[in-house]
Amino acid sequence: MRAYEMMIIMDVGVEESDVAARVEQVTENIEAHGGQVKTEDRWGKRRFAYEINHQHEGYYLVLEFVTEAREMETMERLLRLADDVVRHKLIRLPDNEAARRGLLGDGTPLVAAG
Repeated sequence: MRAYEMMIIMDVGVEESDVAARVEQVTENIEAHGGQVKTEDRWGKRRFAYEINHQHEGYYLVLEFVTEAREMETMERLLRLADDVVRHKLIRLPDNEAARRGLLGDGTPLVAAG
């Protein structure tokens, strides 16, 4: 299994129902590839450090998930084409960080020896 963290920044004018629909769409895509969303953290509206597409704020949400899939191109394409998504970032977490967060294995955090 591989662990990922994804941040999605949506248009500030989106309704809560639109955010829920986007999360559901992403979750379905992950589950279709044999994965599972472990955490969902909705940060809400935040101010940008710089203007993006003539906007100063966006709605942030962060998902942590695990999947067997080696390529996440379909998910990235889905988010690139979505009109309500301002930006997104998908990173693969290193195994030791994923284990520390409890995303891999039995959920027991790693303890450094020494």
